[in-house]
Amino acid sequence: MLLSPKYRFLFVHIAKTGGTSVRAALEGLRWRDPWYWSMFLCSRLSHLSGHRIATKLPRHAKAIAAKEMLPKEVYDGLFKFAFVRNPWDLQVSSFHHIRRERPQYLGGHTEFEPFLRWKLDPERPYQYHVDTSIELQSDYLIDLHGAVIVDFIGRYERLHEDFAIACEHIGIPAPALPHARKATDRSKDYRGYYTDETAELVARHFAADVELLGYRFERD
Repeated sequence: MLLSPKYRFLFVHIAKTGGTSVRAALEGLRWRDPWYWSMFLCSRLSHLSGHRIATKLPRHAKAIAAKEMLPKEVYDGLFKFAFVRNPWDLQVSSFHHIRRERPQYLGGHTEFEPFLRWKLDPERPYQYHVDTSIELQSDYLIDLHGAVIVDFIGRYERLHEDFAIACEHIGIPAPALPHARKATDRSKDYRGYYTDETAELVARHFAADVELLGYRFERD
């Protein structure tokens, strides 16, 4: 999550949706924000306390956390935005990311299909790096009653275009988006990773995202 009091925006960072690139592009604005150093100090205090004193909005916090922690007039006055991604594509991206950077969290599964089945098994022990990518994207965008509480939902599939729209709302020229963590070890077409059965597993797990965001798994 990236908050800018000066530029009056809140970026809700959902994992594996291009958020690292968005954060990198907007990072320079923080140096122009008079609140930067006090926010930085709070961030350090939160880190030193093991994040027990609630002085920092975590990197992958949900919008409801900001709504609850910020004064209502502050939250309402922010332009709040996030990016989402096709859940079938996101799972392929997550698999390659974990296999490439944290293979110890693969649960002994080096191929996509057995890893996905293990990952979506409700009996599997919790592991942060694995479970972050199977949280519902819709949960990052809604309040406790299911109402959407962000102003703009961009799509990973049109990241550059939607980032430009977000920057227009913020009132800044759109900075160049770096392609952070560009994957070179996967097929571009996520559909080839799935059987009908595993595609249905993802559809069931992410049913709320499919309904809210309108993504579909479509064979050629």
